[in-house]
Amino acid sequence: MIESLVENQVDFFKTQQTKDVKFRKQALVRLKKEIIAFEDEICNALFKDFKKPKFESLATETQFVLSELQYVLNNIAIWSKPQRTSSNLVNFPSTSHIYSEPYGTVLIISPWNYPFLLSMSPLIGAIAAGNTAVVKPSELTPNTSKVIAKIIANTFRKEYVTVVEGGVAVSQELLKQKWNYIFFTGSSRVGKIVYKSAAEHLTPVTLELSGKNPCIVDSSAKVKLAAKRIVWGKFLNAGQTCIASDYVLVHKKVKDKLISELQHNISKAFGKDIAHSKDFARIATIEHYQRLKEMLEGENILFGGDSNDEDRFIGPTLIDSPGDKSKVMEDEIFGPILPIISYETEGDIEKYISSYGKPLGLYIFSTNKSFQKKIINRYSFGGGVINDTVMQITNKSIPFGGVGNSGIGGYHGKYSFDLFSHKKSILKRGNWLDVPLRYPPYNIPINWVKKMKHLF
Repeated sequence: MIESLVENQVDFFKTQQTKDVKFRKQALVRLKKEIIAFEDEICNALFKDFKKPKFESLATETQFVLSELQYVLNNIAIWSKPQRTSSNLVNFPSTSHIYSEPYGTVLIISPWNYPFLLSMSPLIGAIAAGNTAVVKPSELTPNTSKVIAKIIANTFRKEYVTVVEGGVAVSQELLKQKWNYIFFTGSSRVGKIVYKSAAEHLTPVTLELSGKNPCIVDSSAKVKLAAKRIVWGKFLNAGQTCIASDYVLVHKKVKDKLISELQHNISKAFGKDIAHSKDFARIATIEHYQRLKEMLEGENILFGGDSNDEDRFIGPTLIDSPGDKSKVMEDEIFGPILPIISYETEGDIEKYISSYGKPLGLYIFSTNKSFQKKIINRYSFGGGVINDTVMQITNKSIPFGGVGNSGIGGYHGKYSFDLFSHKKSILKRGNWLDVPLRYPPYNIPINWVKKMKHLF
């Protein structure tokens, strides 16, 4: 079934219909209408899957996608035009252009933490660039997966864009097929499997992974505001955000004040009885819930630590100074648990950050411009924010993506269009002049040839 599905997409791409910009725009307009029509159903599905608050479902899933869609619709005509660039002297007379052409058939594998956003956002880029696409939503958020399948079925012909639902076996079967591009969002462990499968066919990939994202609070930081923004970014989606702060490195001078403000802002945001707050999501899967519970064992809990097995609830939790070999520091947390670690010197900061791979995000709270610059230049990471968290993802004018073990490639806005487009270079030569110097027999003195670099 999957093999024939891919073959049908290959055949449809060969009809050249998707290369028509008008065709792409019409498809995106239909998708926009369907998302608007299904918005309440999407929010209900997200709540059924892991009690995601409606505000978060709208702000971080549906409205985010609709904003991206409209931005692409407004600009796709310009992006799709051949871009003229300069030619060099050796090719005089000539003109040079860069053509954006679609790769062909695209596979998009999306995760469970932002199941609607992370299915639709790359799909928008794939369609805008003129590709066909197969979307594989996460089986761990089944209600949202069903709505995505319904929206796609209502919007597109199956041979153009379709959804394939199922578990690990389905993903494995999809990865056996020959694709022209693969876009994967998820864990580094699975990302390696995807990368290996893509290598069999020399298929280009984008891997949106994650990592242990540090949040640095220096002694010059506006601590009250920093705490408010850290709490929001960390406990959004119950901490199940790939760019959330994984741990805080705070200067010892302001550590106590920061902890106090973090506690205050958690209580202010979610109330005293957080388990009954309508503004706090649940852990998406029982396996992930159990993993997070184990992280809390034997730790010095400053705040929170409450859990409920039946509801997959783990409340916002602050941990004081976990050891290097603590479970909470072994790998990415990906949940509502925040270790607080003090530092004195920049060497202390380096000790922690260099202990892990390159993170997807890094955050600095500081009013010291020299310190900000030093941290940005010193460490390699996907992207970050100064004096806030998470908000880098909202700017369509900058690419979002990782580096090293946190991912390959960046997207959003025009970067999504470029990601799913092969840049085909065309040099057009004039016929009215043909300088004979390059043709044999080579009678030019060698010392002249050595001066020809200025022509290239």
